[in-house]
Amino acid sequence: MTPMKWFYSFLKKYQGLMILGLFLTTVIAALSIVNPYISGVIIDDVIGAGNYDLLPKLVLAMLAVTLLTGALRFAYQVVFETASQGVLYDMRDKVYRKLLLEDFAFYNRKRTGDLMSRQTGDMEAIRHFVAMCIYTIYQNVLFFIFALLMVFTVNVPLALMMLTVLPFTLWNTYNQATKVRPAFQRNRNCFSSLNAFVQENISGNRVVKAFAKEDFEIEKFNAENDKFRDAQVNASKIWSKYIPNFEILSNALTVVLMLCGGYMVIRGEITLGDMVKVNGYLWMLNNPLRMAGWWVNDVQNFATSVEKIYNTYSEEPKVITPRVGGIHEKLKGDVEFKDVAYQAEDHVEIVKDISFHVKPGQTVGIIGTTGSGKSTLMNLLCRFYDATSGQVLIDGQDVRRHDLYNLRDNIGMAMQDVFLFSDTIEGNIAYGRPDCDFEAVRHAAIMADANHFIKELPDGYDTIVGERGVGLSGGQKQRISLARALLKDPAILILDDTTSAVDMETESYIQKQLKNIQEEKDCTVFVIAYRISSIKDADLILVMDHGRIIERGTHEELLRQGGYYASTFHNQYGEIPYDLLAEHAGKGGN
Repeated sequence: MTPMKWFYSFLKKYQGLMILGLFLTTVIAALSIVNPYISGVIIDDVIGAGNYDLLPKLVLAMLAVTLLTGALRFAYQVVFETASQGVLYDMRDKVYRKLLLEDFAFYNRKRTGDLMSRQTGDMEAIRHFVAMCIYTIYQNVLFFIFALLMVFTVNVPLALMMLTVLPFTLWNTYNQATKVRPAFQRNRNCFSSLNAFVQENISGNRVVKAFAKEDFEIEKFNAENDKFRDAQVNASKIWSKYIPNFEILSNALTVVLMLCGGYMVIRGEITLGDMVKVNGYLWMLNNPLRMAGWWVNDVQNFATSVEKIYNTYSEEPKVITPRVGGIHEKLKGDVEFKDVAYQAEDHVEIVKDISFHVKPGQTVGIIGTTGSGKSTLMNLLCRFYDATSGQVLIDGQDVRRHDLYNLRDNIGMAMQDVFLFSDTIEGNIAYGRPDCDFEAVRHAAIMADANHFIKELPDGYDTIVGERGVGLSGGQKQRISLARALLKDPAILILDDTTSAVDMETESYIQKQLKNIQEEKDCTVFVIAYRISSIKDADLILVMDHGRIIERGTHEELLRQGGYYASTFHNQYGEIPYDLLAEHAGKGGN
């Protein structure tokens, strides 16, 4: 499908309104030839022939045509505006829905500012085209045709002489269209880049201030702003070369009429009334020629915006998301990785040779160096990405065969990068179950050790948190994120470095609550952490390095191995003589 066909698929829904609007436009164009014609009749038949009885009737006719034209103009503007808003609403809705279906790989490639430009500036260019450009271009083409036909009825040679400017107009229009489109494409690219830069710096303003880099960011902004300004100026320079040509050609019609028409009146080939008629049609011939350059700009801007939106919309996610009848099935939480490997789009191998099996209700701790692939394993489990090779199984079935929405509905995840919406604390916690009652929200907050600090806030659970949780500490945001995950009552719970920003006492409390959850609901838990204390009681601990599992076992088994895990334990708790290590591990203390 081409971008234009895709656009027409939205416009087709409103084709009834568009046809009505074009019909009204046609009627207006037809009525526009009436008053100049009546003016000619007044000159010849009333003033010239002395038939003054016709004057009141002709004046009333002109007044009626003027009033009817005004009413019809109001009507067709409402019609086209309604159609444009409908097209814009449907297109924005469909594009937004598609954005929600895109996978992590898509968002890794795209900048937020670029996507926002598609939904704002480019959408507005399309609305402007539907609301104004379509009927304006169509109307002025009709003006030119109807006026030219009326000039032909007055005098064919005069009409042909006035028609000589048309080839020059078409040539000028073609040249402008071919030159200005690449300029508009550069313009939209620069606008997207500027928008992305501003969005990124507003979101990261605390980092900018923390490093006192305001001047540095201003310089970068000025560079982006200069690029956008230069793109705008260059586009203006292109079309400004052609706009004066249209003005000259439109004024040339006046010259042709005055010279040729006046000569014909003198020779008696046409009457003075005919001259007045043609002069009345002159604006209908001039205006289309004068505005042709501006319409070329609008059309090219519209075409560029449609192309950019369609290119974003048409990108298919690599993680296919079929729905199997909208099922809602509770999973058991049996998880198995079989020889799993994953390569990113740049062909860098993130994880490889991953195999392990977790029974329902067990806890798995994952520890390792930064960038070793810990979070990637959980992303594969949730199908944020698909494994390059091997299988990720849940309850014995490949995750690619599960209904994606049901799969993720069974997984509660407290992510490493906590994101809170600009909503109440209750709304953030209940995000996964918006229909639950307040007591369920409060219970989840208690389990996450968040209830006590929430109660101390000015509006409690009704407190509005700022964008991304501004106003809350890192530990508070983590606990709200954990409460949000717990409230889902998931079959599989993933805690990705969730307690890194909380104190040891809070961490111990949360771990006790997690044990209670496992006992009550038989929930399989994955804990990614850097602290030994967060995972030492896990049924299975996986130690990762460079995308591989280099050690596995329980806390005691790994300490006896004396490898990476034991070294990390010693670093966090101090050197302990090896002969006491087994006793220390057996007590489960630190």
